[in-house]
Amino acid sequence: MGTALVYHEDMTAARLLWDDPECEIECPERLTTALERLQQRGLEQRCLRLVAREASEAELGLVHSPEYVALLRGTQALGTRELQALSKQYDAVYLHPSTFHCARLAAGAALQLVDAVLTGAVRNGLALVRPPGHHSQRATANGFCVFNNVAIAAKHAQQKHGLHRILIVDWDIHHGQGIQYIFEDDPSVLYFSWHRYEHGHFWPCLRESDADAVGRGRGLGFTVNLPWNQVGMGNADYVAAFLHVLLPLAFEFDPELVLVSAGFDSAIGDPEGQMLATPECFAHLTQLLQGGYHLESLSQSVCMMVQALLGDPALPLSGPMEPHGSALESLQCVRAAQAPHWVSLRQQGAAPVLSSGTRCPEGRPSPLPPGEPEFKAVVTQAAAALSSLLDQLRLHPTPPVRVAVALTAPVTGLALPPSVLCEEGSLPQEEMQAWARPHEALAQDEALIALGKVLYLLDRILDGQVSSGTAATPVPAAAATLDVAVRYGLSHGAQRLLCVAVGKLDRPPDLTDDGRNLWLNIGGEEATAPSIFHVSVPLPVTPGGFLSCVLALVLPLAYSFQPDLVLVALGPGHGLRDPQAALLAALLRGPAGGRVFALVDEESTPQLATVLARVLNGEAPPSLGPFSMAAPEDTQALMYLRGRLEPRWKMLQVAAPP
Repeated sequence: MGTALVYHEDMTAARLLWDDPECEIECPERLTTALERLQQRGLEQRCLRLVAREASEAELGLVHSPEYVALLRGTQALGTRELQALSKQYDAVYLHPSTFHCARLAAGAALQLVDAVLTGAVRNGLALVRPPGHHSQRATANGFCVFNNVAIAAKHAQQKHGLHRILIVDWDIHHGQGIQYIFEDDPSVLYFSWHRYEHGHFWPCLRESDADAVGRGRGLGFTVNLPWNQVGMGNADYVAAFLHVLLPLAFEFDPELVLVSAGFDSAIGDPEGQMLATPECFAHLTQLLQGGYHLESLSQSVCMMVQALLGDPALPLSGPMEPHGSALESLQCVRAAQAPHWVSLRQQGAAPVLSSGTRCPEGRPSPLPPGEPEFKAVVTQAAAALSSLLDQLRLHPTPPVRVAVALTAPVTGLALPPSVLCEEGSLPQEEMQAWARPHEALAQDEALIALGKVLYLLDRILDGQVSSGTAATPVPAAAATLDVAVRYGLSHGAQRLLCVAVGKLDRPPDLTDDGRNLWLNIGGEEATAPSIFHVSVPLPVTPGGFLSCVLALVLPLAYSFQPDLVLVALGPGHGLRDPQAALLAALLRGPAGGRVFALVDEESTPQLATVLARVLNGEAPPSLGPFSMAAPEDTQALMYLRGRLEPRWKMLQVAAPP
C-alpha cells in the first residue's frame, strides 16, 4: 500500500472569461504549478497515479439538489454573457462552459481516492482538484466552489462503505461554511475548521464561523471552529491548534477516515490569507493527522504534504515556537466552547464556561484588503521563507536509509518492512571501551557489544546516512547505555537533544543544564521539574492519561525545544503497550525532522521492535482502542507541570496571559 495521486488535466479547462479582480486568482495554474513541482521533486513518480473520473449525477445528489445539478449541467451550452449574468447571482463565483465537467471531475477525484483508501488499494493520497468545494451548499455555488467535493466524499464513504465516524479537517484560510451547513446536525462527522475571521470582518463574514458555533441538535460539539482574529499566524499557532484542540478531539472521536480540505491559502505569502506558516509546517500537520493562491508557496506546500503522506520525515520547523497572543485567545475560546461536549478537553483543564474576566475579545480587524506596503511585506516574507526552505532541502537532504535496526542477536518473529536496514556495524573496540569505562553495568561483554551497535547506528543518524533507528539493549545496562548515548550524541553533532525516557531511567545527576539537552522522564515517582531542562512525570495510570500526557506535555515541550535529535528510551518497567510506544515514537518524528532513535530493552517483544520500525518508516501507528478518561492523579500531575513550565516552554500555553 502506498500513496495515490489523483488528477485530470481537464480540470485546467475552466478559466475566467471576463474581467473580475475578485475571481482572477482562481486560475488553472494553481493545479499545473503544483503538479510540475511534484514532478520536479520526483514525488509524482513515487505515487500511484490515478486518473480522475467524473462523479455521476446520482453521486452529486448525495449533497446537492437535482435542480441545482440540472442548472449547472445547462451552463455547458451558455455563451459568455449568459455565464457572466448567472455567475453574478452567486458570491465570488465565475462559470465557464467547462465548469460542469471540471466540477464533476473534482468531485469524482475525491470519490476515487476514498474508494482506493477504503478498499486497501492505497494507504492514503492526495486529489489535486479544481474547482474547490468547501463553500458550496445544497443549491448554491459560493467562493469559487461548485460542488462540495469533501462533503460528497464523506456521504459516499458513509453510504457505500458503511463508515460511522468521519473527521473532516479544513485548513483553508476561509471558513468552509458549506461543509458546516451540510453536517452541523450529524454526529457521525466531526468537522474542524480554522480560518481567518477578523471578528466577522473577513469573508465569508458569517456569525456562524465563530468559536461558539458548535453544531445543532444531535450534532452539538461536532462542529469545531477556530477563528483567527489577526493576520500573521505562523507555525507555532498552527501546531498549537492541532495539539490543544484538534488532536484531543480526534483521538476521542476515533475516526475511521480522515478527509482534509487542504487549501494552501493559509501558507506564507498568500495575498488572501496573509499568514506566515511555512510550507514545511503542512508536512507536520499531515504527519500529526496522518487551495491557495500564491503559486510558489502553494506548490511547495503540496510537495511537503505529499512527502509526509509518503512517509518522508518532515523538515524541522523554522522560527521561534511561541504562539501569538491572539491565537491563544482563540484557542481559549474554542476549548471553552467545546469543553461541555468533549471529555478530553475537560481533563486537560479546559473550562466549559469562560470566566467573567476571560471573554473572547472583540478586538479590531486587521485592514482588509492589504494596502500596497503590507502586501509587499507579505511577498518579502514569503520569498525569505521559501528561500529558507530551499536552503533546508540542500542542507538536510533525505538520508539514503529511512530506518535502520540494530539487534545484538537474531530475533524470532521480527517482521520488518523490506526497506528497513538491519545494521550490523559496531563502533571500534577502543572507542567503545572508552565510552563504557565510567559505567560498571557496561563491563559485561553482552552490554559492551550492544553499546557498540547503539553508538554506531547513532553515528549513522548524526552524519545523515540514516534518518531514524531502533536498537536493543540488555535490561541491566539500559540506564548506562542511555547515558552514554546522550553524551555521545551531544559530543558528535547534536545541538539540541531531547531524551524521552520511559520507565525507571533517571537522569544522570552530573548531566549539565547547558540548554542543549532536555530530559523528560515518564515514570518518575512524582511530578517534578528540578529545572526547565529536567522534567519528571509519573507513568499515567490509564491509556487516556498517557494520551493526554503525550498531547498536552510531551509534544508541546518537544516543539518548544526544537531538538535536532530525539532519543526515546523504553527502559525497565516502562509499562507501555505496543500501540502507545508506537504513537510516542511516531509523533516525535515531527519536532526533530525525523531524527528519532528508539532504545528498547532486549526483553521487549519482537512485535514492539517491529511496530517501532514501521512507524519510524512512516506508517501510521496502530489504534489505541476506545477512548478512556485520565485518572484524576494523572490530570493533576499534568496541570502542575504545565503551570511550572509554561513561562519557558510557550507551546504548553492554551490561553492568553491574564
